[in-house]
Amino acid sequence: MFITEAFAQAQGAAPGASAFGSGLEMLFLFAPLMVVWYFFLIRPQRAQMKKRQETLSNIRRGDQVILGGGISGKVTKVVDDNELEVEIAEGVKVRVLRTYIAEVRVKGEPVKTEAA
Repeated sequence: MFITEAFAQAQGAAPGASAFGSGLEMLFLFAPLMVVWYFFLIRPQRAQMKKRQETLSNIRRGDQVILGGGISGKVTKVVDDNELEVEIAEGVKVRVLRTYIAEVRVKGEPVKTEAA
């Protein structure tokens, strides 16, 4: 016949032992993963946050800003470290928090256009 009988295998590992081995082997597996995670995710995100915070703290009167809702305006007054007064239309001024500013366009920055 072509069919063979199947027998149960003897228990090879000690009770309570994991399939991955000791904790030291787990450390050798996860340590390089954590290093890669740091250099590809955490470090660039911190640099981006630092750059954004620096940009927001350097806003001056006359700068063009885009608010979080897409409204653009011109900074007319820096109230304090957290608030600005922005003119969104002629004669219409609103007070906004710096954290709700999505983009800062300095008054001397040219408009971005696509080259033909």
